[in-house]
Amino acid sequence: MRTLIRFIDRFVPALLMAAGVTLLAAGLLSYASPALGDPALPSEPPSVADPFLPTQEPESEASPSPPQRSPGASPSTVPGPSSAPTTTAPGAPSPGATATPVAPPTAAPPAVATRVVIPSTRVDLPIISRLERVPDQGPDRYPPCDVALYHDAFGQPSQEGSTYLYAHAREGMFLSLLDASMRQDGAELLGALVQVYTDDDRLFLYSIDRVKRHALDYSLAINVPAGEQRLILQTSEGPRGTVPKLQIAATLVSEVPADPSESHPRAQPRACYDTP
Repeated sequence: MRTLIRFIDRFVPALLMAAGVTLLAAGLLSYASPALGDPALPSEPPSVADPFLPTQEPESEASPSPPQRSPGASPSTVPGPSSAPTTTAPGAPSPGATATPVAPPTAAPPAVATRVVIPSTRVDLPIISRLERVPDQGPDRYPPCDVALYHDAFGQPSQEGSTYLYAHAREGMFLSLLDASMRQDGAELLGALVQVYTDDDRLFLYSIDRVKRHALDYSLAINVPAGEQRLILQTSEGPRGTVPKLQIAATLVSEVPADPSESHPRAQPRACYDTP
């Protein structure tokens, strides 16, 4: 009996120890197998769609679909953009958001020319639109006297391109320009300063750089380099009905604030179709 008990005392612990080692080994293998069995991760992240392109919108802005991971992969081992948080720049629309169309603001009409002054030739005239009607003006909107007119087919001093002003070659109007143009083809006019006031109390300063006599078209006003602001002054070269005109071109050199009292002269256009 003692012999049996002694056998049990020696054999059972050995058996339990062997079973424990076997279970421990099996446990280690069960933890190690998934890691050892994973295929090698690619050196480059898989290609994904640009999150800022609306190729696949999430179900909602608050809960976008989570990125998909392969079975068995740990979040810490997933490379590439799928593991990086997505951020949106302040003010930028979220991916998938529908933009609400906004109507562009309506541009305010430009300020219009109100007065032209050429100190060297003693020109100082109020400016009105050629569309303004004057009693007994005459046929075909014959230009009134004692004012200059701006041509509405062209721009205003604040705009790129040409501003087109014209007046009769009469005393107190543009006659002094015509007289100067007939001396050495107007060489004395080159470099002369022209002042144009606008109704928003601005003063635009131009320098005369070309005198074109006997003009038959508007090419001097149309062929303006991009970004340039040009002023054209026109007057007649002969009696009523004479086709060739005198055109004087001036380039903008400066723009400054103006005294309101100087920007708003009192215009008193006078019909002069049948008057000297």
